[in-house]
Amino acid sequence: MDIARLNEQLPGWRKSMEEARNPPPEEWTWYGYDILSNIAALNALCSEDSRAALRELGQCRIADIGCADGDLGYLLAEQGHPVDLIDWPATNWNGLRGARLLNERLNAATEIHEIDLDDQFRLPEDRYGFVFLLGILYHLKNPFYILEAIAKRTRYCAISTRVVRWANAVGSNKEVEIGGIPVAYLVDPQECNNDRTNYWMFTLAGLERIVDRSGWEILDSQTWGEENSHPADTSRDQRAYMLLKSRLYSQ
Repeated sequence: MDIARLNEQLPGWRKSMEEARNPPPEEWTWYGYDILSNIAALNALCSEDSRAALRELGQCRIADIGCADGDLGYLLAEQGHPVDLIDWPATNWNGLRGARLLNERLNAATEIHEIDLDDQFRLPEDRYGFVFLLGILYHLKNPFYILEAIAKRTRYCAISTRVVRWANAVGSNKEVEIGGIPVAYLVDPQECNNDRTNYWMFTLAGLERIVDRSGWEILDSQTWGEENSHPADTSRDQRAYMLLKSRLYSQ
């Protein structure tokens, strides 16, 4: 898998996806955020050693967990990778209608799997070269279990998630700095965008701790966004991106 090449092909692929989205559906809407921007983020993240290691994977099997409409997975399938798109209709933007319609319009051989990540999660195949887990970790009830389960079945993984540096004690308006402590903040159901699917927001130290303890080596790590991040303030959103290599994977 060549991250630099994927990044170079983004403009052309964006055009292809815009064409595939027309005509738009009448009864539902496409996913509302730019999934493909993750390629540029990963391209900026990866070191030269990491790029070389990923190129050695060749046309490996890939899973895109929390795939939204599948833009990223379909790009990788276009490059010849066997791809599994994984999401759960109840929490997917449009109930996976977008991924299925694009699969049909692109005439892709990509497999779409309806899997509840919070209910005895298991990857569809026994072995993967690479897994994407982008923007999903803080929506999971059991992030340690998911990370460990993926580590047993895949060689490399890219993750992104919200991280926090400041938080408020219950019943207090005073902010407390927690960024240097390996912890996760459990969000109240109405606290962040009134979204009940927001659960654990890690500090960067906490994220580093959990990926290590669930069987991963951090190859590359970078944060983007507001340094003084806070779970209840969308204007203080900070994201961590990591490229991970599994210590539990075996051929």
